[in-house]
Amino acid sequence: MDLTILYRGPLASCDYDCPYCPFAKRRDSREQLRADREALERFTAWVSERRDDRLSVLFTPWGEGLVRSWYRRALTELSRLPQVRRVAIQTNLSFRTDWLAGADPEKLALWCTYHPGQTPYDRFLAKCHELADRSVRFSVGVVGLPEHLELARRLRAELPAHIYLWINAAEGHGYTDEEAARWTDLDPLFPYSRHPHPSAGLPCRTGESVISVDGEGTVRRCHFVRTELGNLYDGSYRQALAPRPCPLAVCDCHIGYVHLETLPLYDVFAGGVLERIPRAPGRSQFGGPPREI
Repeated sequence: MDLTILYRGPLASCDYDCPYCPFAKRRDSREQLRADREALERFTAWVSERRDDRLSVLFTPWGEGLVRSWYRRALTELSRLPQVRRVAIQTNLSFRTDWLAGADPEKLALWCTYHPGQTPYDRFLAKCHELADRSVRFSVGVVGLPEHLELARRLRAELPAHIYLWINAAEGHGYTDEEAARWTDLDPLFPYSRHPHPSAGLPCRTGESVISVDGEGTVRRCHFVRTELGNLYDGSYRQALAPRPCPLAVCDCHIGYVHLETLPLYDVFAGGVLERIPRAPGRSQFGGPPREI
């Protein structure tokens, strides 16, 4: 079986205090951290036993995972398993990078977000160059707020040319065509993020070849549809895997709408869907900004 898993355990603590994030500077208790570690170790053990499957895993914690040793260990171990095609995580890049030497760079990937005001620009950029020097697959992104524009432009100019810089439309922020054009100049795929995508009744890979799993092993089609499909650890989810239309009116998050079959994003991100890396990273692949989507 080929399966993509979006894993989100109970971890909710973060070392940053972003004003646009509801989990900023939240602290987990020792008991909560222990529960998160145990849940992740259980999940990692499950993956290691699936020798007849082909699995891809994206960790999408509410908080920052890579400041925790058990997330670094999990990514390293999973990257070395033959049944794992790709293992990736969303991160703010605040961690040290030396542990990456133990991971398989062909399989491990990072989805990195730069948060202006939370870390010095030069420190973040230096981390990006460290990743590039280690041949780690990664993308870099910024939330598209007006006050981030000049730093995003500087980041695009100073990142290695082959690294994709993505821009997320800020939640609740409307963009004039002129504003959108500025962001699209940096990220030609920004039009996909600018507006929520109508999804009701449309075919989506989630629930068939893509699933969401929480710390207890509860399986849902994605993070945004709460209907349960079964449990990962007793295998009850397997009989529920099937093509199914989206039950929501719109999908406005990249980790959701990237799986819509009505969008061409599996072709755009072929080989890099989990880590948000286009098929041929770099500005030259697009031949200029696309039509508004």
